[in-house]
Amino acid sequence: MNELELLHSGKVREMYTVDDQHLLMVATDRISAFDVVFNEPIPDKGRVLTAMTVWWSEYLTSVAPTHLVSADLNDFPSPAQRSDWHGRALLVRKAEMLPLECIVRGYITGSAWKEYQQSGTMHGSPLPTGLVEAQQLPEPVFTPSTKATEGHDINISYQEAVEIVGSNIAAQARDLSIEAYRSASEHAADNGVIIADTKFELGLIDGEMVIADELLTPDSSRFWPAESWTSGVTPVSLDKQPVRDATEASGWDKSPPPPQLSEETVNATRERYITAYERITGESFSTWIGEN
Repeated sequence: MNELELLHSGKVREMYTVDDQHLLMVATDRISAFDVVFNEPIPDKGRVLTAMTVWWSEYLTSVAPTHLVSADLNDFPSPAQRSDWHGRALLVRKAEMLPLECIVRGYITGSAWKEYQQSGTMHGSPLPTGLVEAQQLPEPVFTPSTKATEGHDINISYQEAVEIVGSNIAAQARDLSIEAYRSASEHAADNGVIIADTKFELGLIDGEMVIADELLTPDSSRFWPAESWTSGVTPVSLDKQPVRDATEASGWDKSPPPPQLSEETVNATRERYITAYERITGESFSTWIGEN
């Protein structure tokens, strides 16, 4: 077998074709903010994303199947048995992906908070008056968005999602996403971490809905240390926040080319990703497979 065919290279991940039914998903150490990829990688970031996806895939087995087959190099085709991919590559089943980002929000923050401030709504649906930033919602809410090939995804209402994928698929996606969020957020809370919101990528394999792509990582979720959370205040976030903060403070206009990330910002970001993994899973990241 020759080299694997590169199917897609995104901001963070590279997808390779293995055969008619399988793909190889490789998480790099690239980091992006404001839709721009920076020149400085975050060491171990790709391994953290991979480790968390594997951990959550196993934890949520009873809630939702995933497309994950293996993270073991020995299960990969020979061209994929590369030492630099160890711990950052996943063999996965191909799925017919839904043209939606399946977002579940347990707290109002980010783009949802901005919309609420402007119109009192979240993804077009009215919310009670008087909410403050980072406040917990009465119940987790399914708030889908479109998948933009360029630029930002667009927040849409549930009814608009129905118009895109049909009522049955939309209902399945909503119910699966909320159930997975509930299960994950309860576990994280027991470990002192709030999952404010998360984004699932869902697809169909032989008619069965599965979770695909990354799963409950610092790139797809907002993780807040519970001890630092207070309603009405923007919480500390275990993700790329040091990159956002440093670049916004620099006066960068958020268009390419990006400014250089300092060693301090790179190290602080790496530390937040590893902290998210260790606090949520209860495992030491040093035991995860592969080497930086």
